[in-house]
Amino acid sequence: MRSLILSSVLITLGSVAFAGGPIPRPAPPLDFTDSTGKHIVLSNYKGKVVVVQFLLTTCPHCQRFSQLLDKLQADYGPKGFQALGAAVNEATPEMAKDYQTKYAQAFPVGPLTREPLNVFLGLSVMDRPGFPQIAVVDRKGQIREQTAADMSPQPLQDEPHIRALVEKLLAESAGASTKSGAAVTQKSSATVAAAKQ
Repeated sequence: MRSLILSSVLITLGSVAFAGGPIPRPAPPLDFTDSTGKHIVLSNYKGKVVVVQFLLTTCPHCQRFSQLLDKLQADYGPKGFQALGAAVNEATPEMAKDYQTKYAQAFPVGPLTREPLNVFLGLSVMDRPGFPQIAVVDRKGQIREQTAADMSPQPLQDEPHIRALVEKLLAESAGASTKSGAAVTQKSSATVAAAKQ
């Protein structure tokens, strides 16, 4: 009986520790309508490096990250970069438009339900992710890095880290292999601690 309970605990911890799926992996379909009524489909951006920000319109961290994405869009847009924002806090089109006007003027933002976020990031319905949640998609449509679901420090929110990653992915051609130098999903502190033992 004790071994059965221990096995159940280990399986549960393993599924929580590795939530998010392997990296790199093909980006699942993602589509939503932005605050202007334009239909946004991720697959239309194949050939570009795309940063998808899943955000809460009331989240100060999300607001700051959107302002960073505005700068990245200005700096790298002509080179093949595209930022996208999806508001998942039951946002209305009006809330998304207000958010975009204040924090994300250079890229589209629209409301999205929680289920597509879970599918896109490989989360379970039991996960309670911190925000913003970020995924970086390369020119071939592969997710190359994403934030962890937990509230651990998130390198993708740091400007030097995300700039270096975007520059690296922009330098790759659409036919380049993603196996060399592929980023690993940002792990939770529990996963990191387990790996050190």
